[in-house]
Amino acid sequence: MPEHETAEQHGSPIREVGGFLRRRREQIAQRWADEALFRAVFTISRDEAVDAARTVIDALAQVADAERAHDADAAGFTMVREQLARMGASRSRAGFSTAQVSNEVDALRPPAVNLLIADLPDASPDEVLECATALTVLMGTLRLVVLDTALNEGQALIERQQLQLLEVATPVIKLWDGIVAVPLIGTLDSARSQVVMETLLQAIVEQHARFAILDITGVPTVDSLVAQHLMKTVAAARLMGAECVVSGIRPAIAQTIVHLGLDLGTVLTRASLADALAYALHELGSGIIAPTNGGAVRGDR
Repeated sequence: MPEHETAEQHGSPIREVGGFLRRRREQIAQRWADEALFRAVFTISRDEAVDAARTVIDALAQVADAERAHDADAAGFTMVREQLARMGASRSRAGFSTAQVSNEVDALRPPAVNLLIADLPDASPDEVLECATALTVLMGTLRLVVLDTALNEGQALIERQQLQLLEVATPVIKLWDGIVAVPLIGTLDSARSQVVMETLLQAIVEQHARFAILDITGVPTVDSLVAQHLMKTVAAARLMGAECVVSGIRPAIAQTIVHLGLDLGTVLTRASLADALAYALHELGSGIIAPTNGGAVRGDR
């Protein structure tokens, strides 16, 4: 048979692979369900792993039909990106490195290639080699998709954890009825300053606070951007009906603010958190009585 007639009869190797994936879908799914990537992620039942494998095989067949075996952005992969991200993220949470996840995806290739060779008993060695190569390329692209989705999921997880750490590192403390405080420790940047503003404003609403104290005793440096964020926080608190007091401005920070030419004239400041609390209590009509005869300090309201 002429070579061109053979090509017309069998089609391109990647399309042959697409047909193979549909014909042997169940056998491939059963074998993949026993591989570590599926077995370790879908632990409720083996049937769950088989169903997940079927979905991936369907996606690969769709990519093969479109002859886009090299394209990680092929439409067929869209339907399984969420599942692949879940699988990759699960392995990452289990402590597996990117290289180990890559090896687990690559372990799916031999079972599929072996079935492909068995599925083409009458094909010539060249045809089998071409189809096996096309399937290998397709599986390589699947590996890229898994790693890409896993990395994206990992980055999203890191961002969520960073936000959670910022929230934990920015506690709002109720010091007195109508008085809340945010003791800041460590470096302030734009992201953390935004969290400070949001948590403080939320606390003002929840606690019906009339005074909010921002204590920056534990902040090592303040630049112009951080100072602007603090001023915005003060202004936002005023709009919420609370007076904001900034306390704990150390000498080095005070000098930096002066050198930067920043105008904090509209911001109420106190030397320490204790001074800020005393001011707020005074404004609320409460007084602090010094201890006598070993008595405790108390506030009279």
